[in-house]
Amino acid sequence: MGPSLMPFTLFISAGEASGEQYGALLVEALKRQFAERGETAQFYGMGGPRMEAAGLERVVRAEDVAVMGLTEVVRHLPRIYGEFRKLKRAIRERKPDVAVLIDFPEIHFRLAKQLHAMGVPVIYFVSPQLWAWKKRRIKLVQKYVKRMLVIFPFEERFYRERGVDAEFVGHPLAELPMPTIPREQFAAQNGLDARKVWIGLLPGSRISEIIRNLRGMVEAAALLGGKYEYLIPLAPTLTERQISFIQYELGDNMLPENPPRFSFVRDARAALLHARASVVASGTATVEAALMGNPFVVVYRVSPLTYALAKRMVKVPHVAMANLIAGKRVVPELIQQDFTAANIVQQLEPLLPDGPARESMQRELAGVRAALAGERGRDPGAGMAAVERVAAVILEELEAASPALGNRAAQAGAG
Repeated sequence: MGPSLMPFTLFISAGEASGEQYGALLVEALKRQFAERGETAQFYGMGGPRMEAAGLERVVRAEDVAVMGLTEVVRHLPRIYGEFRKLKRAIRERKPDVAVLIDFPEIHFRLAKQLHAMGVPVIYFVSPQLWAWKKRRIKLVQKYVKRMLVIFPFEERFYRERGVDAEFVGHPLAELPMPTIPREQFAAQNGLDARKVWIGLLPGSRISEIIRNLRGMVEAAALLGGKYEYLIPLAPTLTERQISFIQYELGDNMLPENPPRFSFVRDARAALLHARASVVASGTATVEAALMGNPFVVVYRVSPLTYALAKRMVKVPHVAMANLIAGKRVVPELIQQDFTAANIVQQLEPLLPDGPARESMQRELAGVRAALAGERGRDPGAGMAAVERVAAVILEELEAASPALGNRAAQAGAG
């Protein structure tokens, strides 16, 4: 690829806090790789504030579409469909050279169909959990997705056995450096009591799951008592109105008469690094906790209808990603009716003091980290950071996308 006459146009879309973080890293990696080749690119699509800061023109804000579960999707369907139409219109008006869809299948499978019909190569980064349920959607991947780039080792085999061009690129979070902020500085920045033992409470990134999960976590904190301070990281995709609502729920509806101290913080990874242990809602935060080596208990609660459907369809032995990667129960799982304050306390208390329970879990979590960081693909890109490898795949697809792109690069090089 030589210096181009016109910048490449890339559609990149992420709809949740975790995918939005990866999207921001990807935009930055692409900008570096384009610059090394003397090329320029324009990025547009759906994302959060971090993607916008990295250089994405936001057609739709991720924070306006992030909902969870069947009943929540149905309730917000008019708004979601309105944002979906904005994305479709933008794709029609500014046909991209390549499209990158990050997780969030509720919208992205529909977009993949339109992009494929327009002849735009679709790269899917971060697989939706089709291997757990909704396996029938594999037909959509087979039909509309050119390359599937996965972040968990077992996903590559799942897709390849079904005829999908899939590659395990590694997990972006496994390659991030550990937070360097000292405990005392983190305490000062967030108004925390550095003398107390901290426990992390991570209820999720979407407002519906936060409200559903936070209540049980707070009740458990009340049972554990005021000798601990409880850190609640807030996702950057939450709006100020949503944060105010969480504060209202926490302050007026959840707390006992003599409450423990709860503190909102912005840096989840630093909170996990410095917390003694954590209670974590199932999702990307469980991967972050595992990578930090922070002993934790997994909890989750969805609407009764969503749970009833999931119970019939989910065919995996574990819910927590750490357990799926390890192939055994490494961290406790308290799901739906098992998610009670008393059960949290029962599972969490043995992890707080030094001893066999804590040391055993930390050993197992170290194995999970090694699996995420050390089993990258077996191709010339092996050894690259995950996001850099994804960027390299995108450049490969740009070059192979059409004769027009190839001719453009050749003309630019000749000029």
